[in-house]
Amino acid sequence: MALNIRGRSFLTLLDYTPEEINYLLDLSAEFKRMKQTGTAHKWLSDKQIVLLFEKTSTRTRCSFEVAARDLGMGVTFLDPGSSQMGKKESLADTAKVLGRLYDGIEYRGYKQSVVEDLAKYSGVPVWNGLTDDFHPTQMLADILTAREEFGDLRGRKLTFFGDARNNVANSLMVVCAKLGLHYCACGPKELMPAEWLIEKCHDIAGETGAVLEFTDDPAQGAKDCDILYTDIWLSMGEPAELWEQRIRLLLPYQVNGALLEKAKPTAIFLHCLPAFHDRETTVGEEIYQKFGLEAMEVTDEVFLGTHARQFREAENRMHTIKAVLYATLH
Repeated sequence: MALNIRGRSFLTLLDYTPEEINYLLDLSAEFKRMKQTGTAHKWLSDKQIVLLFEKTSTRTRCSFEVAARDLGMGVTFLDPGSSQMGKKESLADTAKVLGRLYDGIEYRGYKQSVVEDLAKYSGVPVWNGLTDDFHPTQMLADILTAREEFGDLRGRKLTFFGDARNNVANSLMVVCAKLGLHYCACGPKELMPAEWLIEKCHDIAGETGAVLEFTDDPAQGAKDCDILYTDIWLSMGEPAELWEQRIRLLLPYQVNGALLEKAKPTAIFLHCLPAFHDRETTVGEEIYQKFGLEAMEVTDEVFLGTHARQFREAENRMHTIKAVLYATLH
């Protein structure tokens, strides 16, 4: 039986039960089936939503816009230059106005407190498209992709290689704890998750049977691994001067062919994208010229190989976001 989460905001998966997360994943799979079979589902034609972006994104914006329009909704996009939020108008005032004009608000930006305040003051569902702390819509796409590959994920090992305290790694730890996976954070000791979040996830894992592991040994992280996951080494908004430090710290955790061989033969590779796997970007070429690296967090060998599922994962952003929109608005 479908669960009722109508009117709820989607700020972090800490707010959702395992049953609710699995409901959203099942709904995502159904929406994907309808999309692939050309089955119309413009069920929310009376709704309007607004997308507030302080950080740019290809996948998040496109996924929200396509998902909303597939559901029949109107969409307004506001970039940082199109809103007075935090400049000439307070966050609370902006939220109250938007809540009277729109049925829901998406926010992608920096502080988690901003998305929480939007939910507090707007009176309508608010969806977290990414903050410095969490990236919950990405998690649904990641887990849907893994479910399509393996089916039941309980007990499967997912290892995040790199900066294990960033928003993606934080959210992976949460979703794995919620759904009973074996989560391994593999990176330098100084880049491990915050202690409060580890404690919270340990409490959740005690109820779900999940396993949490923390190691600075890449071989240990890859051992018996079903899902190898990584992310870029410098997040948007961080100064470029940090590249040298991050490369020094994180190069041992690069996902390459040698590391992949230490995982299970059936393992898959995931990446939330964009990825610096070659020199075909401005940043990639600059890093090569300065440090001599052909690739950073993942090599072409893995990114373009048979274990890679990152483009299916990117497509699944749209299906899972559609599920969140529909479940919270219908």
